[in-house]
Amino acid sequence: MSGNGEQLPPGWTAPALGEIAQVNPPLDRCVTNDSGEVTFVPMRAVDAEGGGLLWPEKRPYGEVKKGYTSFLSGDVIMAKITPCMENGKTTVVPELTGQICFGSTEFHVIRPEKGVQPRWIAQYLLQYEIRRAAQRQMTGGVGQMRVPASFLETVRIPLAPAADQERIADSLDELFSDLDAGAAALQRVREKLKLYRASVLKAAVEGALTAEWRAQHPHVEPASKLLERVLAERRRRWEEEQLAKFKTKTQEPPKNWKAKYKEPVAPEVGNSPWLPEGWCSVMLDQVLWKLRSGTGETSRREPTNYPVLKSSAVRYGAIDFEDLNYLYGSQSLRSANFLQRGDFLITRLSGSLNYVGCGAFVTDVACEGIQYPDRIFCGKLLKAIDGTYLSYCFQHSGIRKSLEEAAKSTAGHQRISMSDLVTLTLPLPSLAEQQAIVESVEDQISIIDHLEADVDANLKNAQSLRQAILRHAFTGQLVPQDPNDEPASELLKRIAAKREQRARETAITKGKPKRVTRTKRL
Repeated sequence: MSGNGEQLPPGWTAPALGEIAQVNPPLDRCVTNDSGEVTFVPMRAVDAEGGGLLWPEKRPYGEVKKGYTSFLSGDVIMAKITPCMENGKTTVVPELTGQICFGSTEFHVIRPEKGVQPRWIAQYLLQYEIRRAAQRQMTGGVGQMRVPASFLETVRIPLAPAADQERIADSLDELFSDLDAGAAALQRVREKLKLYRASVLKAAVEGALTAEWRAQHPHVEPASKLLERVLAERRRRWEEEQLAKFKTKTQEPPKNWKAKYKEPVAPEVGNSPWLPEGWCSVMLDQVLWKLRSGTGETSRREPTNYPVLKSSAVRYGAIDFEDLNYLYGSQSLRSANFLQRGDFLITRLSGSLNYVGCGAFVTDVACEGIQYPDRIFCGKLLKAIDGTYLSYCFQHSGIRKSLEEAAKSTAGHQRISMSDLVTLTLPLPSLAEQQAIVESVEDQISIIDHLEADVDANLKNAQSLRQAILRHAFTGQLVPQDPNDEPASELLKRIAAKREQRARETAITKGKPKRVTRTKRL
């Protein structure tokens, strides 16, 4: 029987891995020159899902001889720390220059005995069920969980005759080469779809996507007239807010109180030479009212009745209302911190530059009862501005570049200031064209989403097929068996005998007295 309970073919056996390979064996380090270069393998150099060794480095021997894992070409190295182990960072060390290689301390080293294919061991360990079994045996603290060497020593591995191992390993290499080529082609399609998505959004925000629409609607109100109404509404909102404050304080409005209103700064004329006829440039402060950050209270993962969005909930044009943390009832519950339909959210702070300044429009009733944190800016969209169109502006490559250039790094985070946002220049078409743009983009994006879903499904199928091939390989169903092959039990006997001999030789070597060099008296 194999390690997973399946019946093995005749001539196969299922020893513990420690019976056919040395786990983390000691190594005689024969490099004596500290300045001599050796191959060094950091964890990042090993590709996931058995993708191989991609970027080995060269380092001076003196720099790595202590405190790093040493191994040889032909050894199998396997990541022992989470999540690298679960991600399948396991590979056979290829022929590399130099006698000894060094690498991350987070590798286990497995050295197969003569007659056992390194590829056989590496591919066996890449099976999902083996990785899950290894995960269950992990020890250590959160984020630092590691697979103990004892797991590898004791895990049962189907062992085919030596000739079968080679035939099966060759067949796996051939099948996986074809599978990898197909997966690489799918990844290229995914990248092209990503570029296509970006080109659609660029064409939308620059007016190219609706050029034909404009030709068919020559009498649409120009954006300059729309902007006049937007600015009038902005002033009206300010006046209503001031009057409400006076009423709360039971005060009469002072003389000339309306003169205190500050008009938002307009962009310089001709700042966007690529704008189509009938469009105009605006600054974000002209079309977004009362931009502010949310609650600064510390939130927790434990659910309460007071949810607050995580900053990661806001991405390019989308909001995940299930990506939440929670506040206690005694914490800030200002009404202004609660999301409302029609709000526009912009990420203020993120660990990644790619996610600073992401904009998204709140359209879902799912926002009710949810606050937003101080890592997110929120503004009220003025009438005659389509929030979805505005979110497209925040995905335009040129506008993204401006946002990323304005961002500053502080304490490991990228952040953008409100002053950078309110002066952000955006293109504005008429409301009718904004709506035409949204409709056209949604048609295009729905096609892209469908194609991306197909690509992702096929990539997932490729992974499932890889695992099915591995299961067939290690149950003897991948290639025909040759009944004339020497059974694996004989190979196992030779390995055991060789180990006994090696142990005796080691004991003899350790038992020899040290030679003492005597100095002749003069």
